[in-house]
Amino acid sequence: MAMKKVPTVTHQEKKVTVVKGKPVFYEPAELKEARSKLCAYLGQHVPEQKYMEPIELVTKWCFPRGTHKDGSYRSSKPDTDNLQKLLKDCMTTTGFWKDDALVCREITEKFWAKIPGIYIRIEELP
Repeated sequence: MAMKKVPTVTHQEKKVTVVKGKPVFYEPAELKEARSKLCAYLGQHVPEQKYMEPIELVTKWCFPRGTHKDGSYRSSKPDTDNLQKLLKDCMTTTGFWKDDALVCREITEKFWAKIPGIYIRIEELP
């Protein structure tokens, strides 16, 4: 599957405020919007049955290239681990698997690309 607009906001961008002397974490509007759009897109591709066994998750994050060469690696933020956290949370929410702990092998790459999107492949492990 390929998502056409790549979110650049990450799960790490949660905010904290203090209410009555205690920290309260919340998602800023931009993160809520990214989560909502990502879940809506992923919801169109949920497998008929949730993955219940160990899996490999391969993701290729392709960002609009601007002046960069098509297919060249993107070595700037956001970090791949932060991108993956939001994606896997959304995949859990939409029902791809019973728990993202099933992801036992992960390959994540980020590129500058003429055609932006998130390309995702899931395979059950032996």
